[in-house]
Amino acid sequence: MNQLEALKQYTTVVADTGDFAQLAAFEPQDATTNPSLILKAVHMPVYQPLLNEVVAQVKGTGTSSTEQATEAVMDALLVRFGCEILRHVPGRVSTEVDARLSFDTQATVAKGKQLVALYNAQGIDTKRLLIKVASTWEGIQAAALLEAAGIKTNLTLLFSFAQAVACANANVQLISPFVGRIYDWYKRQAGSSWDEAAMAGVNDPGVVSVTRIYRYFKRHGIATEVMGASFRNVGQITALAGCDLLTISPELLAQLQGSEEALPRLLDPADKASTDDLLQLNEATFRLMHNEDAMASEKLSEGIRAFVKDTYTLEALIHPLI
Repeated sequence: MNQLEALKQYTTVVADTGDFAQLAAFEPQDATTNPSLILKAVHMPVYQPLLNEVVAQVKGTGTSSTEQATEAVMDALLVRFGCEILRHVPGRVSTEVDARLSFDTQATVAKGKQLVALYNAQGIDTKRLLIKVASTWEGIQAAALLEAAGIKTNLTLLFSFAQAVACANANVQLISPFVGRIYDWYKRQAGSSWDEAAMAGVNDPGVVSVTRIYRYFKRHGIATEVMGASFRNVGQITALAGCDLLTISPELLAQLQGSEEALPRLLDPADKASTDDLLQLNEATFRLMHNEDAMASEKLSEGIRAFVKDTYTLEALIHPLI
């Protein structure tokens, strides 16, 4: 049994890619996308006809302005990739709301509902969809409203314990704490004093963060699913074996598939080892608690900026085609 097969015994494996042609090799249950992954995919020659087809379809609707046409193409492109992904996975696909709406609750709700409507028009059941929203206070409130409307959400760009607690309070379906970006921050802060061997595996700062969240959720009977994300190496993945879900790039999936080293389960839902008491956060306590975490504050802002930049870049590719 290779490590990927072993991991699937404990954890739902999710592919983190917009390149749906790679999915068959790894047989993941679900798949996730984000603006950066979609941008990477549309730069690949194999997907250029798909982009041209989506543009032609939107132009055929007679959309009035270039701005409206661009937004329509962006939404249609996300949904088209999602539909293609769902042909290759038996479970769910996560589709991200425009990161420029990260601080606008009502606009996020509207965009989430619009994306679901586009999927439904293609015959996709809402149960197979997760609308991906940034874990800002406004995004978390939007997710609560979407969940109340029967639309399941995936809260992304999650770096702090405060974000995880607020998501649990909002009864969201799933959270995606970012292991690799947490690791990046602590490694950069340590500089030349960083000891890679000592900070690997269960001692990795990103792994420690996800483990704390997972145990808190299990201790307090919180139904929100925990999906570790943004991995830099296989060691981070194996240190979280047993987490509810893990979303993994094709490159790391291939490494797991190519290894037959033992892969013990390290996280278990019966583990109630959390020492954190159950918390209820209002906006003020959330903002203060999150602000106290310098890493999380910096990485959330940086992550939104990066996704916004990639969204603008993708729009720039679309403009000449409209």
